[in-house]
Amino acid sequence: MKSSVPGIGAVSNEAIQPNHKSLRGILTRKLIWSGYISSLIVSDALMTLVAFRLAYFFRFELNLTFFRLEAPAALPFYSSLSYVLLIAWLAIFAIAGLYKKENLLGGTEEYALVGRATTIGMLVLIVAGFLQPAFIIARGWVLMAWLFSLVLIDAGRFVLRRVVYLLRRKGLFLSKTIIVGANDEGLSLARQLKAWKTSGLDVIGFVDKKFKPGTLLFGNMRVLGDMEQLDDVIQGYGVEELVLASSAISSHDKMLEIFQRYGVNSGVNVRMSSGLYEIITTGLTVKEFAYVPLVGVNKVRLAGLDTFIKFATDMLITIPAMILLFPIMLIIGIVIKLDSPGPIFHRRRVMGVNKRQFDALKFRTMYVDGDSIIDKYPGLKAELVRNYKLKDDPRVTRIGRFLRKWSLDELPQLLNVIMRDMSVVGPRMICPDEMGNYSQWNINLLTVKPGITGLWQVSGRSDVTYEERVRLDMHYIRNWSIWLDVQILIRTVPAVLKARGAY
Repeated sequence: MKSSVPGIGAVSNEAIQPNHKSLRGILTRKLIWSGYISSLIVSDALMTLVAFRLAYFFRFELNLTFFRLEAPAALPFYSSLSYVLLIAWLAIFAIAGLYKKENLLGGTEEYALVGRATTIGMLVLIVAGFLQPAFIIARGWVLMAWLFSLVLIDAGRFVLRRVVYLLRRKGLFLSKTIIVGANDEGLSLARQLKAWKTSGLDVIGFVDKKFKPGTLLFGNMRVLGDMEQLDDVIQGYGVEELVLASSAISSHDKMLEIFQRYGVNSGVNVRMSSGLYEIITTGLTVKEFAYVPLVGVNKVRLAGLDTFIKFATDMLITIPAMILLFPIMLIIGIVIKLDSPGPIFHRRRVMGVNKRQFDALKFRTMYVDGDSIIDKYPGLKAELVRNYKLKDDPRVTRIGRFLRKWSLDELPQLLNVIMRDMSVVGPRMICPDEMGNYSQWNINLLTVKPGITGLWQVSGRSDVTYEERVRLDMHYIRNWSIWLDVQILIRTVPAVLKARGAY
């Protein structure tokens, strides 16, 4: 029986048989990935050699006063050492999994792996010097080589990742994906993955017994078959990723059956959505009791060393920024007073960590009689209640529009960071009235400080739907690392310059 849906063929026995086009596509994707991994190896090798040469330059040729002055070490010795270390480092990188597909292009963990592998490489060198006294190497060179390697190797991978993201928007570096389960969770997963163009997962449809094959659910997303046709759908479409919407699977036996059938198949990766764990963003720990692994929920998102790293990063950025930007902030304050009557600063009551409220500072961008102005526009007032933002807000002053466009109105929040109410990077700040819009997510939102910038800021700002803002906030809280903060800070500058969604 042929499908009644043109071009889909999901229920046709003929259409879902393996075809040469699918096989060629799989082969092409493997070749593309091999090329990318080869590029990573070349990039890592070049960046490592550049780092070692820069370390020699800074240690022996620049004559920096904090290094002990001595005759420059022979460059040929350090050049030969660099090539020996290069081979060792690439081997360490490979052992650490830096050339495995599952560790690449997936968040900031790759950069953390580079840091760990680079540190291990330097420790091996230090231990070699300790065990062999005749092997003398400048400690300053070791330190500089480690720092430059860490920065340059990560930079090389960052650039290559941007290239891959560009290619993904053009249809390359994508893995064909189907979602098992077309309930609310499955549909939400599909929308999320389709909207995130750089995820690498190309969702082509669903498998679900509750719908007839060919049923159109949203956009061009259709049901490709039911569980009995899963083998044929995977083979016919060349599927590489199988995502299980855990709440859509009726029994643990059925889930176990899927993992038994495909979990050990090298051609298909089986992934399961976190279900309830998607709500819990503070982190999970696994501890064994009587050899039984039990999952526990962390009470706070950041603790111990993470808290110190976050605090130190905030202060290292904020204090110099306040000193450099003070003249600009002074000029902005004067212009605000000249543009319209009222105070220079606007205090907005927002939610902080553990439900502690504080006043977030911003340069005033609205007329002081804003409430009476918005009352004249019932349609805009209703939109404001829904989204807490207006694209064409009649309450905004002339200088206010300029400040909002370039995010200059948020500069006073540097003071909030210094007072430790906010962080430079974090989730979007919200007022108490907005807590209800986060429904089940509000148990996590207040476990970290709100930020001046964040994923929402670099993902379109006010052009992003409210539901998407919530999802981005939860993603940040769940996946926080210092590397994610650095990535967001790097993306903040072009996001501000583009002024997309700034109103």
